[in-house]
Amino acid sequence: MAHLLDRCVWNALHSRQAHLAIGDGRAVGFQRSYAMFIAGADRSDESLAAMAALVPAEGQSAMVESDSWPLPPGTRIVKDAMIVQMVAETGIAGSEAGFAFLELGEADEPEALELATLCRPGPFFERTSALGGFIGVRDDGGRLVAMAGERFKIGRYTEVSAVCTHPDQRGRGLARGLIRVVASRIAARGETPFLHSYPDNHGAIALYESLDFRRRAEVNYTIIERD
Repeated sequence: MAHLLDRCVWNALHSRQAHLAIGDGRAVGFQRSYAMFIAGADRSDESLAAMAALVPAEGQSAMVESDSWPLPPGTRIVKDAMIVQMVAETGIAGSEAGFAFLELGEADEPEALELATLCRPGPFFERTSALGGFIGVRDDGGRLVAMAGERFKIGRYTEVSAVCTHPDQRGRGLARGLIRVVASRIAARGETPFLHSYPDNHGAIALYESLDFRRRAEVNYTIIERD
């Protein structure tokens, strides 16, 4: 039986994030200012063509699927990888960050994008932090140096995403504390936190496991652009 998280993009844009969807019944994608993800209804020629229409002339799109999908016509692969999907079904170890943090809002979006561009936690756009739940840490000079928030929202599942710490602030436990707060807030709403990691990022996976995330599956992460 298919799991909701097997098709993160399609299911998110047909449930709690439908208001962010572009496309039609054959293919959908996030509004580009929020995310680059697209998905098709099925592997038919009609759905693949509709997916291709969502790939921008300048820029890239991405798919997250449990199974390998055919390429939409007129596109080529930029990156094709397996990523580990981890779920905290039984809750999170702790709920406090252990340090001061702040809620991030619209005024913080430019700095959030700047930090994500430096740290490259995954695809991040002008309004990605408006997907919700973003918190951050500023240094004594007021610079945003760490953040984490939410991305895919699918049924009872909510993803912890965009976890990043400025290189000169690492080793302080900022990522651990921010993940703990974001994930515990998700759980407090009666939802289940999940996240993704590259399988060779052993340090990150060990951190997630210490917070009670467990591996659920490996899924395909494919970035494409127009040929």
